[in-house]
Amino acid sequence: MNILITGGAGFIGSHLSRYLIGKGHKITILDDFSNSSPANIRDMLLNRQIRLVKGDVRDAKLINEITDGIDIIFHLAAQIHIDKSILEPKYTFDVNVLGTLNILEAARKRDFEKIVFASTSEVYGTALKDRIDEDHPLNPQSPYAASKAAADRLCHAYSKTYGMNVSIIRNFNTFGPFQKDTGYGSVIPIFIRRVLENKPPIIYGSGEQTRDFMYIDDAVHAYDIIMNKNADGALNFGSGRDITINDLANLIIRLCGKDLTPVHVESRPGEVMKLCADTSKSRALGFEPKYTLESGIQMLIDWTKKYKFDEWKI
Repeated sequence: MNILITGGAGFIGSHLSRYLIGKGHKITILDDFSNSSPANIRDMLLNRQIRLVKGDVRDAKLINEITDGIDIIFHLAAQIHIDKSILEPKYTFDVNVLGTLNILEAARKRDFEKIVFASTSEVYGTALKDRIDEDHPLNPQSPYAASKAAADRLCHAYSKTYGMNVSIIRNFNTFGPFQKDTGYGSVIPIFIRRVLENKPPIIYGSGEQTRDFMYIDDAVHAYDIIMNKNADGALNFGSGRDITINDLANLIIRLCGKDLTPVHVESRPGEVMKLCADTSKSRALGFEPKYTLESGIQMLIDWTKKYKFDEWKI
C-alpha cells in the first residue's frame, strides 16, 4: 500500500515508518522538522526507502497534492508540547486543528482506505476514576490538550457525517529511542540524559502526579492493529499501570547506577495529576504490551549510552 505519514520524521513517526517499510509498504513522509530531526530517518533516506516531502500540514494545497495516490494516512504531525502550547496557543491550534482539517478535507475528496489520527491521553485531563476508559469525559487542561481534543472530535465528526473510515488512537505516554531529551522533550529521555550526565532529575511540583508509560515498540504495534482492524470510536493504548514521577526518577537513577537526589521546582500550569489507561477495548482487538516500564527504560538507557552521546551514528 501507499501510505502517507505526517510527522513521519518525528519520534513515533520514524519508528512507524521503519515498521511499515519492513511490511513492504511504500512510505511518504511529510514533515516540517519543527519538532523532529533528519537523523531520525537518516537510514531510510540513505537507503532510499521513503519519499520525503518537507512541508507543513497547514498548507492545504500541498496536502491535496501529496495525498494523490495514497491509500492510508497516518496523521501524526502536531505541536505536541504542553509548555510550548502555553506560550504559543494560536500556533498550537493552527497546527493541530487546522492541519487536521486539511487532512480530513483532502481525504473527503478521495477514496482512502483509512485515516488514523494520533490523539492523546491528555484530552481526558486528570482521571476521575482509577483507570480512564474511552467514555471518560474530555477535560483538557492545557492549550495543547484542548487542540488535540478539538482535532479528535473533528475526526469523529467527519467519520459520522461523511462515512469516512477514520480511526482515533489515544496513546498514553510513549517513550523510546529517538525521543527528544532536551528543551521541549519528554520526561523519561530527559531524566535519562541528565542522570547519565551526573545531574539530578528535575521534577515539577510534588512529583506525585502519575503517568502510564508505554514503550515505543508497543505503540507501533497499536498502530498496526488499527491499520488492519476496524474499531468504532477512539481507542486507548497504554500499559494500564501508572507510576508517580518521583518513583520514575528514582527508578532511572537506580537503573543508571547513580547516586543522585531529584530536585523539585515549581509546578507547571495545566499539569494533569493522574493518567492511567483502561485498555479493555484495545486488548479485545489483540493489543498486549510486551515491555514492562523497567525493561523499556533499560533498553533506552543502553541505546542512549551507545548512540545518543555519539550523535545517533546508526
